[in-house]
Parts: sequence; C-alpha cells; structure tokens
Amino acid sequence: MAEARVELPGSHRPQAIGAEQVGTADPGEEVEVTVTLRGPDLPSAEAAAGPRLTPDAYEAAYGADAGDAAKVKEELEKLGLQVYDVSLAGRSLHARGTVAQLDAAFGVSLGVYESASQGRFRGRAGDITIPAALDGIVTGVFGLDDRRMARRKAIPTLTQLPPALTPADLEDRYHFPPGDGTGQTVAVAEFFGAYFPSDLKAFCQKYGRPVPAVTPISAGFPVVTLDQIAHLAPDVRKEMLEASGEVMMDVEIIAALCPAAQISVYFAPFTQKGWIDLINMAASANPLPVALSISWGLAEDSPNWTRNAIREINLRLQAASMLGVTTCVSSGDDGVGDQVNDHKAHVNFPATSPFVLSVGGTMLEGTPTEEVVWWNAPGDRSVRGGGSTGGGVSTEFDRPAWQTVTVTSLNPRSIDGRIVPDVSALAGSPFYDLIFLGHDAPNGGTSASAPLWAALLARMQPGLAPANQRRFLAPLLYGNGPGGQPVGQAGCTGITRGEDNRSPGMREGYPPGPGYDAVTGWGTPIGTKLQQLLS
Repeated sequence: MAEARVELPGSHRPQAIGAEQVGTADPGEEVEVTVTLRGPDLPSAEAAAGPRLTPDAYEAAYGADAGDAAKVKEELEKLGLQVYDVSLAGRSLHARGTVAQLDAAFGVSLGVYESASQGRFRGRAGDITIPAALDGIVTGVFGLDDRRMARRKAIPTLTQLPPALTPADLEDRYHFPPGDGTGQTVAVAEFFGAYFPSDLKAFCQKYGRPVPAVTPISAGFPVVTLDQIAHLAPDVRKEMLEASGEVMMDVEIIAALCPAAQISVYFAPFTQKGWIDLINMAASANPLPVALSISWGLAEDSPNWTRNAIREINLRLQAASMLGVTTCVSSGDDGVGDQVNDHKAHVNFPATSPFVLSVGGTMLEGTPTEEVVWWNAPGDRSVRGGGSTGGGVSTEFDRPAWQTVTVTSLNPRSIDGRIVPDVSALAGSPFYDLIFLGHDAPNGGTSASAPLWAALLARMQPGLAPANQRRFLAPLLYGNGPGGQPVGQAGCTGITRGEDNRSPGMREGYPPGPGYDAVTGWGTPIGTKLQQLLS
C-alpha cells in the first residue's frame, strides 16, 4: 500500500513568468535541497527592540526539536535521500538525491524551462507533497526549482559626471565616527559573481588605506577566480563579470570605511534555497557580524515567491535581529513600480521585512550641492542611466508597532503595511569612486547605500554603551531620544527635496517631505550624532 501523503502548505508555485517547459529534468542528476523544520513561535515584530540573545540561548529557546530533526532524517533516508548538515538553530537540514528520487520523495515532476530573462533552469509547478508522517514538522523544501529569485542593478554607463565620491568624501559627508572597524565583522550577501583581491588591493593603494581581511565563503555557489571566469562560455562570462563588479562595489565600500574589519562575503545561488542557506550561515558565524549587507531583492508580491519561502526567509532575518545583527537591505533601484509593470505600487523583499534596516537612495545636484531623492528618468533601469530609489508600503507585512510613522499606500484598500525605507545614503550621481578589473569604475544604486550603512554600524559599534553590545538598529530609530525627537530624525539629515519615486506606468510615486517619508526614510546618517543617541 502506498504511503499516505499530504500537501505542504505554502509550497504552491506557478510556472515561472515568461518561461516555457522545453523538457524533463535528467532523472539521474543529483540535486541538493534544504528542508526547513518547525520550531517554537518567535516573538512578534513588536518585540524587535528587545534584549539580544546569545546564539546558545536562541537555539535553546527557538531552535528546532532534535526529535523532529531525527524523524525527518529517518523518513527521508527511507526514500533514498542522503541527509546531512542538520542545524537545530537554523531549523533546517540538507538532503541530496537524484531528480528521480526527489520527484518521488516530494511528489513533483521537475522539468527544464527556458525564458528570455533567465535562460535555462530546472523548475516545477504546483504543490509539493510529503509523507503524512512529516505533516506539521516539515515547513518547506527548497532547491527543487532553481529559477532566479534575486536581482540587483547593472553596472551603469557613466559619462561627463562630476568626480565620484572618495572614501574621505563619504566619511565627511556622513560624519563617520573615528575608527577603522577594529574588532568588527561585516558580512556581505552575494548571489552571483566573484571577489577579485587584485582590485581591492589597487583600490586601497589608491587611497592609502590598509587592505582588510576578506574571506569569500561558499553558501552553495562556488568561490571562483578571475582566471576561472575567463574560461567560461561568453554569455556566462559576461554575466559573471557584471555581477562581480557589484560584488567589488560592496567590498570596496566597506573596506574603505572599515579597513581593520573582517569582511565575510557569502556566495549563494540566486534561488529561494540560496536565500535561506546564506542567512542561516551568516547568523551562525563565529564571531557574529555586526551587520549583514544585502543588495539583492525581488518584489515581495512576485508570484515567483512561494508563501513558505517568504515566511522562512523572514524567520531567519528575525533570528539574526534577535542575535543583534542588523541586516542592511537595499530598497531597490526601480522606483515605486519595482519592475512589475502592472500600474500598481510595489516594494522589494527582503527590504520590507520588519527585521531589517531598509536603505534607500539619494543623489547630489545643483550648486551649491544638495542631497535629494535619487530619481533618473524614467525611474527604473529599463533605460540606460535610469533608476530610482525603491520605497513605499508593504502589502505582505503589517506595520510593526515600533514603526511610529504613517504613510498612506498608493494602492487602494491596501493594508497598513511596513513602510520602507528606514534610512538612505548616496545611490545616484556622482556615484562612488571604485576600481574594477584594474580600472576606475564609478558605481552606485541602493546596492551601494546598503553596504555604506553596514560600514557605518561597524564604525559606530565600539563607541556604543553598553560597551560594544550589538543591537538591531531599525526599531531604535523610531523611539524618542533624549531631546524628545525620534532617534532617526535627530540622528539623520532629512531629505526634503527632489522628485518622487515614480516609474513607468505610474502617475506618481512617494514624495519626499519633512520628517519621515517613504522614499528616503529618516534621511542620511549623521554618524557621530547617531552614535551618541544610541549610547
């Protein structure tokens, strides 16, 4: 008699947008999946400003049950899968098997799909089923489908721009406190590309700064060298090099501002599984990072997300926040439409998570120079040179009580959702002075403002009281400081001028204004003042 099976809640996945099935997956191909497990309920988002836990205390209070993990391992091994890397704190385990074994184990039919935007990939449609014995224990199975679930900006074509900002310019503009990041670790999330030590060395030499310790770490995507990339097929090589330019932007911004910090760069596939594995790894590192910088995302209501993926990624971001890690996430570079093009307002996930610091973008214009909302026509990257800061009101996450501001959604009858961004920094002209493949390569986007904030947190950390205690920053910005003003308002320069963040197909975006707004949040940092207010 066939073993009873049940549908896995939240696992439904439609066929990828714009994709066509062109074949079935090779039944003998080996595939690794991440299986997530139930655990005790985590505190509500309202408790996000509460005391930090140690990793051991978190695992004891909120980790998966050892008996559950053992039962899942036993059941999956009965189905012929190899089970390893069981993590109670990460509420997950890894399993490996052939496509044929995984099809049988999880009630799917894996196929080969093709689309203009993603090329060929392994995918599925419909629901996952699991043995009835695992009902309520297994909360997700990720990695069967490897469609792309992360994007960030492309390297811009820059001509006739003012000189890009140097590290000293950034320190001065944003009032970085003295220091060099000694004793701090900053983690960086990457879903494609590679790290090139020669570029970092050249960049640091250009500005007379020491070369920091950078550790590339595989979270399922291989750590590769420039020489290895040179031997790839031309189309893959081009995409890898473009992504590597973004990797080097993240690393060089943090390195320039925190040259004595340890920088850990995690490389994961740009899949739902990649998101979960990367955040699990960063949140279990020893030592823990003071900040995790993420310059990737996708519209939170994209049908390509499964409901249980949004839940499981958000749970791991919450775990990181409870450990005192501030995850700095770019709010996106495509304005209020976020590349969805359905004439509605959209926002990027994971920037909309209540457990991250969402970072928007500004640019400099005029004489004398003024910092304004980043908006270049048409407001997204559909035209070379275009782009705009992401921002708006979530349709997926309720506004947490600690976010004591109100913005009305541009979407009629929307929920009173989490508002993004929380803060901002330079994203547009004149961009950041960087080096890529041995040449000057100015770059920007909110992909740059997120690592800047991560570096600022590392610089502020040693001067905070209690001494060097990590804390999740976002909710603290909305609480009142000693003078009665919200910390974010007192510790940031408000951005009150510039365009709204409209994008093609939208008549309006969210406008800037005094106090908090949904394009630049509280504004850009006054680092020394923030450090004082948080101590």
